[in-house]
Amino acid sequence: MEEFELEPGETITETVHQHPFLIALRFIPFIVLTIAPLIVIPIAAAITSHVGTASTGAININFNNPIVRFLLGVYWLFVWMSAFTMITKFFLTLWVITSHRIVDITQYRYFDRRVSSFLLSRVQDITTDVEGFFPTLIGYGTLNVETAGRQEKFQMEGIAHPEQIRDLVMREIAALQNTGSMGTNVTATSTDGLV
Repeated sequence: MEEFELEPGETITETVHQHPFLIALRFIPFIVLTIAPLIVIPIAAAITSHVGTASTGAININFNNPIVRFLLGVYWLFVWMSAFTMITKFFLTLWVITSHRIVDITQYRYFDRRVSSFLLSRVQDITTDVEGFFPTLIGYGTLNVETAGRQEKFQMEGIAHPEQIRDLVMREIAALQNTGSMGTNVTATSTDGLV
């Protein structure tokens, strides 16, 4: 199913996703959570083997125990389900820049998606923000777009080269102004963090 329909004469200029570096950063906790039982279970097995010699109710915590393997499998299943939920949200959240508007598609959960759009003719201010060591080094940041008659600010967070996307939006707005279909002034600013 289409998330939105193009108007007559409207063309898609650019589809923008977050920078791939951000998904790599988000994978680090899942890798740690996946490897952690492989370290914790042998340590727990060593501790319980010493405790088990002193008492009669020894707990058998090792990889040979079917209950431990079952619980480990359930644990890994939930870790990987969470990882794939994060991947789904990452790839289904995008911004579509057309010749007449910007469409913001945000995936919150598997069955929870918000699609909102605003006309380029209503854009009043475009700001890019690149702060921090990694964003400056790798080249990703936030693009803030403010529209007329609305306090809401649309943000494209973590996109690669936000300055290029800002310039693309400005070119589309200029093209609309040249065709005479809009008459507003737009300002563009940039706040790049220098390291």
